[in-house]
Amino acid sequence: MDGKHIFIQAPANSGSLYFNYKGTFSVVLLALVDADYRFLVVDVGSYGSNSDGGIFANSVLGKALRNGTLNVPPPSELPGAPELGKVNHVIVADEAFPLKPYLLRPYPGRRLPTDKRIFNYRLSRARRISENVFGILSQRFRVFQRTLQVQPSVVDKVVKAACALCNYLRPNGNDQNRATEDDHDCEQPLQGFEHCRGQRASVEAQNVRELYKEYFNSPAGEVAWQYDHVNHALGNR
Repeated sequence: MDGKHIFIQAPANSGSLYFNYKGTFSVVLLALVDADYRFLVVDVGSYGSNSDGGIFANSVLGKALRNGTLNVPPPSELPGAPELGKVNHVIVADEAFPLKPYLLRPYPGRRLPTDKRIFNYRLSRARRISENVFGILSQRFRVFQRTLQVQPSVVDKVVKAACALCNYLRPNGNDQNRATEDDHDCEQPLQGFEHCRGQRASVEAQNVRELYKEYFNSPAGEVAWQYDHVNHALGNR
């Protein structure tokens, strides 16, 4: 999951309603995507002046996740790790979003133990898909690389249509479309969210993250290159 600001011309008599923290005018696109680079849920239209943390909390997507009405599959065992029990299905996000039982964000801090660095690396690799989806969107529809000179109600329609067309233009889902170690990031001119700080996560949310951390550091859940990446990053400090 990720969110971006779509730049617009300031509507007449709107004051600072659409004025965001970067000093531009925008509406917000909040999107949930899958591993095949397809948009699953699109929430567009929040005012650019809203705090980025508040945008998610007050969005249709955020409320549906919080109320359990998004039809998320029930908890299940992770492959090869029955000892961890049944674990929540989760959404991958970055520091712009709060840690929830259904939403993972990285561990904060720079001097982290190896197991937490590995978790953050694995989360970052998974998150690369959502980052690339927005890059694909802006490259395919270059209208998003400049300020839109239309009313916000029209912007909403333009964004939703572009997301639907991106899905339509994607090839059928298969392993070749999924992210690999050799993936390259797409250019992404869209403005992202500010990092979310100062929110204390629930014990349940922290426990879910701990289970995924344990899994990514286990023989069942590890990948061969994660240790080389983490050790290389540590050696460069």
